[in-house]
Amino acid sequence: MDGDNKTFSSDFTLTGLFTNNKASGFLFSVICAIFFMAMIANGVMIFLIHIDPHLHTPMYFLLSHLSFIDMMFISTIVPKMLVDYLVGKGTISFFACTAQYFLYMGFVGAEFFLLGLMAYDRYVAICTPLRYPVVMSHRVCWIILTTSWFGGALDSFLLTPITMSLPFCASHKINHFFCEAPTMLRLACGDKAVYETVMYICCVMMLLIPFSVVIASYARLLIIVHQMKSAEGKKKAFATCSSHMMVVMLFYGAALYTYMLPQSYHTPVKDKVFSAFYTILTPLLNPLIYSLRNRDVSGALKRALARCQRTHGVTREEF
Repeated sequence: MDGDNKTFSSDFTLTGLFTNNKASGFLFSVICAIFFMAMIANGVMIFLIHIDPHLHTPMYFLLSHLSFIDMMFISTIVPKMLVDYLVGKGTISFFACTAQYFLYMGFVGAEFFLLGLMAYDRYVAICTPLRYPVVMSHRVCWIILTTSWFGGALDSFLLTPITMSLPFCASHKINHFFCEAPTMLRLACGDKAVYETVMYICCVMMLLIPFSVVIASYARLLIIVHQMKSAEGKKKAFATCSSHMMVVMLFYGAALYTYMLPQSYHTPVKDKVFSAFYTILTPLLNPLIYSLRNRDVSGALKRALARCQRTHGVTREEF
């Protein structure tokens, strides 16, 4: 009973990423820049998709929600870490840690499912382009989106109570920069068998099922592209799905290490590096990959800037 009371009343201490005093200031500046760039880049993507009629398609509808998830995802982790560095204190209460864990698992789960289901959108666009508007209807897009959020919410509601109800009777020092599942498991000293079973099931749902959809969709795509006789058609097909493939490899690759490899392969340093990659870098890389490699997005940005210039010019003339 005393151990349980200590679990719920004691604060945790996050060691953070800024452990090297010589490089901590530089690392803080880099992460701060990445955070603001990620927020701006994803915000611009959402804005362009909303205002430009050329981007009112199923792919960009899903992409706008991917950008929204990325903004919420990075906001649950990075601001707390930056504030901790500024105040020189890395404490987090049990309830704040629980809230961060719950939001983090929900957003990351939603992104896993959404990225997996977006592969189906690319499959339909290339394999049945004439039926694309019918197959990827507004209703289907909302089903994909609802499924993604439901999967993320289910992940949060399953894992959060089990994880945070474990007795943390050992050290309350979290050797990480946020309350992540594998790290919290290492702090617990109770029976972890139920948690590990549920974690495995959730990882299968959250990672392997969406990843299987990606593999199946792109395997079929490669077969169809290989059968194309036109070199221009092959080039266009690869351009259509290459951005999504890059995002999937970056996000799933780091997450597979975090959640699917046994604990014996994990070390605090590796966990921090891989976690930083898919929680801090990926939300910035997603909009950059889609925008830099996509003529539609760059065209929408040019049209938006031209519209602003025209509006500004008219305002100055009237003045």
